[in-house]
Amino acid sequence: MALAQEKIYTIEDIYALPDGERAELIDGQIYSMAPPNTIHQRILMNLAGDIREHIKKRGGSCEVFPAPFAVFLNKDDRNYVEPDISVICDKDKINDKGCAGAPDWIIEVTSPSSTRMDYAIKLFKYRTAGVREYWIVNPMKKAIQTYIFEGEEDSNLFSFDDEIPVHVLGGLTIKITDLL
Repeated sequence: MALAQEKIYTIEDIYALPDGERAELIDGQIYSMAPPNTIHQRILMNLAGDIREHIKKRGGSCEVFPAPFAVFLNKDDRNYVEPDISVICDKDKINDKGCAGAPDWIIEVTSPSSTRMDYAIKLFKYRTAGVREYWIVNPMKKAIQTYIFEGEEDSNLFSFDDEIPVHVLGGLTIKITDLL
């Protein structure tokens, strides 16, 4: 007797979702996304704004894209994510549909419904896809977990009161309490 096979979804299935329904696709599995709360959006918008201003002041070539923004991590049809913030320094990865390949820096603002995704599934996926820096901002714990995936890999835990250095954008430090 044959074993039941799990359905493998593709980006086509993501695009076929009803209007207003958001989901991500990781290794052919669909993960629904709950609407963000107010603190999530406040952190996201202020962080994206600070990063954008830093890049503009320095004449940098990177671009900042807040969610919803499509990231096709592995340039295949089984992986589609919408990070809260994507910083992309390689203009060749940006097209009219989103980002083809791994952004240089991804920030996820976690919520009770996304904790497992952000700390486990996405952590592994982003690292193996080639993301250079990954931050998980946790408003419930007032903590930021940072990961550097290039060179000598590193991981650090910061509080909202700490000045957090940005690896990908030299000269930028972020203090989350200043954004609230």
